[in-house]
Amino acid sequence: MGRVTERRRVIRIRDGAVSTRPDTLVAEEPLEIRLNGKPLAITMRTPGDDFALAAGFLVSEGVLGAAEELANILYCAGATEDGVNTYNVVDVRTAPGVVLPDLTLERNVYTSSSCGLCGKASLDAVRTTARWQLDTSPDTPVRIEPATLSALPDRLRSAQRVFERTGGLHAAALFTTEGELLDAREDVGRHNAVDKIVGRALQQGRLPLSSAVLMVSGRASFELAQKAVMAGIPVLAAVSAPSSLAVDLAQETGLTLVGFLRGTSMNVYAGEHRLTPHATATTG
Repeated sequence: MGRVTERRRVIRIRDGAVSTRPDTLVAEEPLEIRLNGKPLAITMRTPGDDFALAAGFLVSEGVLGAAEELANILYCAGATEDGVNTYNVVDVRTAPGVVLPDLTLERNVYTSSSCGLCGKASLDAVRTTARWQLDTSPDTPVRIEPATLSALPDRLRSAQRVFERTGGLHAAALFTTEGELLDAREDVGRHNAVDKIVGRALQQGRLPLSSAVLMVSGRASFELAQKAVMAGIPVLAAVSAPSSLAVDLAQETGLTLVGFLRGTSMNVYAGEHRLTPHATATTG
């Protein structure tokens, strides 16, 4: 199996002084995901937790929602013409009786794009395929304090062990509403890190994640908001900005979406009813 990190020679220039040294880089390799033997998708990822990544991807696609729907996941032997197993192709086998949605190219476009090209069709697709509806009532039992949210970026960063060596990885983490770390994963792609989180939860029979908070490094794209909704996660927080389509999806589904979470500052774009006390806005 591929390594998480690799070493490369680099020329280092510091204050005019030139030297050569080995540098630790994050590994990036393609992963082909097959569903019941048929090619479905290819993603560039950091090797590791490949089975969880594939399972999480299929949760976001509306294929899987419970551990018993997953028969097994295997690396495909003889993935190349010479019969070598590259550990870059996985085949996900669903349990007998699992009805698969229509996984056409037209449907899959929105899962790999956060630019908003699909617009209303993207929002409709998530709304119609999501298995669990988020609680949008004002008296929802899922509440989180702004002070708890403020502590999450540092807790996420402390869980990024490979980032400390490479500086080149995104991360995603699940927390309780009290700020307790439940799981954290790293990957060269932020969407892959989320898939690894969701896939592990599926494998452990913990879906829907209806009382969890998802914290991500970087921005909150439509794709990440989609993955949160499809896993039943009620709160998504990011250290950077959301996209417009991510905000639209959050508002339509009741997802609490927090961006620019830095220190004690944050922007709440949707789902403010889950903040304790309720966030109230003033105009000015």
